[in-house]
Amino acid sequence: MNKKGHVLNGVLLAIGLGYVLEPAGDVATFRTIAATLVPVTLGALLPDVDTAFGKHRKTLHNLPVLLIVAAYPIYFGNLQYVWIGVATHYALDIIGSRRGIALFYPLSSTEYGFPTGVTTSSTYADAVTVVVTIVELALIAVVVHVVPGLLDTAVESLPYAVENTTNVFS
Repeated sequence: MNKKGHVLNGVLLAIGLGYVLEPAGDVATFRTIAATLVPVTLGALLPDVDTAFGKHRKTLHNLPVLLIVAAYPIYFGNLQYVWIGVATHYALDIIGSRRGIALFYPLSSTEYGFPTGVTTSSTYADAVTVVVTIVELALIAVVVHVVPGLLDTAVESLPYAVENTTNVFS
């Protein structure tokens, strides 16, 4: 995808995240949208910085970079939503474009992508971006709202008592 597609993805994700994390549609929803808009959109643009140096879709389009960006808030306490933008950038380039990305670079230069993608200059690129973003938001909603309930049910069905546990998803 091109810059326009990644910005569209980031903005739609921030709006969607606002409603996934705070579904009431009140001030808290809009506060969440405002808090996620810039970090997610910047994260969605970050991998394409490699067009100015290195090898595009390789240097900053790989799992080691995603792990570093995802670990950043754990160690430094900020940039919590940037990794979501980076991860969805990867998903958009893998699913939405024909070329794919080199997920395991620098170990391998093989580019992985779905055969269903479109070229970045395609008239369908924006539609593909919206569809991929909807799928991403659906997956995020499942992780936020369904998985914690499944984990609680699984823990409750264990044949032994689990004490002193904290549900990190609550």
